[in-house]
Amino acid sequence: MKRFWQTSFLISAVVTSVSIGSYSQRLSEKKPTRPNEVEFWLTDPSASILFTKQSPLQFTEAPASGSTQTIHVDPSQTYQTIDGFGYTLTGGSATLINKMDAPARSALIRELFSTEGKGIGVSYLRLSIGASDLDERVFSYDDLPAGEADPKLAKFSLAPDQEQLIPLLKQILAINPVIKILGSPWSPPVWMKSNGNSKGGSLKLEFYDTYARYFVKYIQGMQKLGIRIDAVTIQNEPLHPGNNPSLLMLPAEQALFIKQNLGPAFKSAGIKTKIILYDHNADRPDYPISVLNDPEARAYVDGSAFHLYGGSISALSDVHKAYPDKNLYFTEQWIGAPGNLKGDLPWHVRELIIGATRNWSRTVLQWNLAADPQQKPHTPGGCDQCLGALTINGSSVKRNPGYYNVAVASKFVRPGSVRIESDMPKSLPNVAFKTPQGSIVLIVLNDSPSRLRFTIDSQDKHTSAILSGGAVGTYVFK
Repeated sequence: MKRFWQTSFLISAVVTSVSIGSYSQRLSEKKPTRPNEVEFWLTDPSASILFTKQSPLQFTEAPASGSTQTIHVDPSQTYQTIDGFGYTLTGGSATLINKMDAPARSALIRELFSTEGKGIGVSYLRLSIGASDLDERVFSYDDLPAGEADPKLAKFSLAPDQEQLIPLLKQILAINPVIKILGSPWSPPVWMKSNGNSKGGSLKLEFYDTYARYFVKYIQGMQKLGIRIDAVTIQNEPLHPGNNPSLLMLPAEQALFIKQNLGPAFKSAGIKTKIILYDHNADRPDYPISVLNDPEARAYVDGSAFHLYGGSISALSDVHKAYPDKNLYFTEQWIGAPGNLKGDLPWHVRELIIGATRNWSRTVLQWNLAADPQQKPHTPGGCDQCLGALTINGSSVKRNPGYYNVAVASKFVRPGSVRIESDMPKSLPNVAFKTPQGSIVLIVLNDSPSRLRFTIDSQDKHTSAILSGGAVGTYVFK
C-alpha cells in the first residue's frame, strides 16, 4: 500500500428528499461572482498563506499588459464530469474524530463537508470494506475461529463498523446528504483465502461466489442504515500482497470474478453500485486494459482506479484511449510524515489535482483523512508513516498538506462540474472546470522557483495574475 518503495513487491441514508433539496438549495444560494470579477483563493507555503481568499481580480476587455504568458480557458470544449475530491475515511480516522468533544467534532465535520464559510466541501469518500491497515485491528464482516467456514454468510455482520465508522458517516450525511462513497476491500475473510491469513494469499476459487454475495450483503446492509455506496473497487492494490491486510489478485482472476460472480450477483440483486477494477499504481495500465479486453467482464465494469506510487499519471490516458467509454478514478495517494507543504503541495497539485483530472479522472482522493501525532492507529505491519490530512490530538486539530491539496479544488469544483479546455504555458500547469451553477474554476500552480505574472483569458475577457514560486491559485469567475 502506502510506501512508494512497495511498488517493488509487484508481481509482473436513508436521506429524505427534503434534506437533499435543502442541501442543493444551499449550494445554489452561494453568492455568485460578479460578471467581471475573479474570486481568488491563494495557497502559498512560502508566505504561510493557507487557502485564503484574496482581493478579487478584475476582467477587462482589453488584453492585460505586462504578462509574458497567457492561460486561455475555453468553456466550449468539454471533457469528463467530476464526481468529487476527498479522502479515505479509515476506521482509525473515524475513531479519532469520534473521540473529540462534541462541539469540536461538529465544527470539524462542518468545515470538512460543507462549502459554507471556511468549509472546504469534501464531496467524495473512500471506505474500507472490512479493515484497512489504518484500523486499530484487522477484521472482516464474517470472522470465524480457525478451521471454520461460512459459505452461506450466516454470520455476516457490519457490527465492527457500527462502533466508529457508521455513526460518523451519519453525521457527515447530515451535512452533505449527496456525498459519494466508494468501498474498497483490503482482504476477504481469512477463511476464503489460500493462506488462511489476513496478509497476502489469494481468493480460493471455491469461494468466488460467496465473496460476490459478501459484497452484496455489504451494500445492502449499508443501504439499510441510510448509507448509499456509489461504487466499489474489487481489491485495494491487488498486486501488493505484503500489506496487513491484503490480497493478491492477478488480472485473469479479477476478470473471472467480475464476469462469473460479482457482476451477475449485482444484477440478480438489482444493485446499481458501480464496479471499478484495478485500484493500484499507474505503472501497470496493462492490468485494467487486460480485464477490459474480456467482453464479458467489461459489460459489468464502470471503469478503473489508480494510485501513483509508481508510473506516470499519463497512463490514465492510455486506458482512456483503449476504452473511452469507461470511466477513470484516482483513489489514493499518501504523504509521508512529518510532511512538507512546500514540497507536498506542488507535487500533489501538479500530479493529481491537475494531472489526474487532465488525464480523465473523475475523482482525486488523498490517503487518509486523519491520524494521531504518532501516525496511529494502524494494524500490526500497517503503515506507520502515513500522515493524515489532519493530525488529531484529543480535540485539537492540525491541518497538514493533504488538507490543502484537496481544498484548492474541493470547495469550488463541485460534483457535476465538467473539465474544460485550458492551455498549459511553461511552468504554469493548470486545469479548468465549469460548475453546474455556470461558474468557471481555474486551478493554477506556479511550478517554478520564481514569481510569475500571467494572463487569464476567457471568452474575450482578460485579467492579470501573479503567483510566487510553488504557490497555487484557485480562480472562480463567470
